[in-house]
Amino acid sequence: MSISGKSDVDWRAFGAALGDIAVIDKAPLVKQKSRDFFWYSPVLKRQLSACYGDLVARPKTEAELRAVMAQAYAWKVPVTLRGGGTGNYGQAVPLDGGLIIEMTGLEEILEIGPDFVKVQAGCNIHRLNQALREAGCELPIFPSTERMSTIGGFIGGGSGGIGSIEHGMLRDRGNIIDLTVLTMEESPRRLVLTGDDINIVHHAWGINGVIVALTLKTVPARDWINCIASFESYQAAFEAGLALSGRTDLRRKLVTSVDARIAAYFDKLQDRLGAPRDLLLTLIAREDVAAFVDLVLEAGGRADLTLDGDAMAAAGLPQVAEFSFNHTTLLVLKVDKSVTYLQVRVPAPIDSGKVAALAAHFGDEVLMHHEFIRLGGELMAIDLPVVRYSSDERLYQIIRTYEEWGFPVSDPHTCIIEDGGMKRADYRHLATKKRFDPLGLLNSGKSREWARVKEMTPEEIEALAPREGEA
Repeated sequence: MSISGKSDVDWRAFGAALGDIAVIDKAPLVKQKSRDFFWYSPVLKRQLSACYGDLVARPKTEAELRAVMAQAYAWKVPVTLRGGGTGNYGQAVPLDGGLIIEMTGLEEILEIGPDFVKVQAGCNIHRLNQALREAGCELPIFPSTERMSTIGGFIGGGSGGIGSIEHGMLRDRGNIIDLTVLTMEESPRRLVLTGDDINIVHHAWGINGVIVALTLKTVPARDWINCIASFESYQAAFEAGLALSGRTDLRRKLVTSVDARIAAYFDKLQDRLGAPRDLLLTLIAREDVAAFVDLVLEAGGRADLTLDGDAMAAAGLPQVAEFSFNHTTLLVLKVDKSVTYLQVRVPAPIDSGKVAALAAHFGDEVLMHHEFIRLGGELMAIDLPVVRYSSDERLYQIIRTYEEWGFPVSDPHTCIIEDGGMKRADYRHLATKKRFDPLGLLNSGKSREWARVKEMTPEEIEALAPREGEA
């Protein structure tokens, strides 16, 4: 019997064929494991709410994972990978029903070296961060959802996060040292990808290989202080963030500017800070806090809070990272489910006047929120605005306005990989999918272009990629 109604597979027999490997077959729990945070988008909420798998497998070892994958290949059933389920675009939602493989059982920290960590893909990021800190180091980049996310899910579906202001995006060379993947074949192969090959699987949403383990760069741990400054205008908060991001003499792990109208939803902060003002939220090395306060005062702001992690916890306050990136949107959505968000790039060189003009243009319809980052060593910002949703048509008018003003948008309201940040097919991804997943079972339905190229050879697919210098 198929829970999803999309196959005629005898799922009871399939589960029995897995032997002692743990499975979930109760419909309510399977449906729960078919969800991620796609409901940030009203578009995806309509499209994906009725999509779910038929069975969940929960391997605890790499050998069990290989056995599950081999069985799925033999039965030719679609496979969707799941970590903590914190993706925003439906990456963990099975469009074609089938098998969900929950990776959280593969959670071992395999080795902590002097400047690296080897870890299985299902390890919870918060637990990994705690273990690293005990060893005197830390991840250079991690998501605001670290308490729920797995490290493999972050690498497979994410692109940057807390630490990107210092260390760039995940795809910047050196942040990911290697990825160990299993292929989706009759006898899954175990491959270790290094160098440029890492980015063939990184941020590919699990469509072309199953990440089972990875080696990541680590950096020496710092005593980070949660700092919040407030300003009388968003432009002032943004420009202070820009100034802080450009300072090479101050160590900072996070630089986030938030519109006062968004900050009004931060109840726990308002109890401490008073009436909402436009905010700059940061993590500053303890020895640089005084210089940060000077920067804020020179910019006409007010330094409202400088507390270490233990003091924040003692005061009943979340860490400032939990007010950044997609957590910002989440805090608003918990109160007002009618809003949504966008993902917009503010390219270098950053023009704060243009940002302010765009904010004035949108008024109360689009509330500004920027994350300062580096990509390839270049300083830029990511705008994650809270948008007051009225219709799909208006949402895409707003997207067009951003792009007409020179701010490229990665559409977060699609579950098709070519329609999001890529805006075109990545034929290296698809050629790798042909080599690693010849039947197209992994995260099926997420690539529109796969339907056109799946009968080609990998070499024919790669030949479709634009040559260097071509659009």
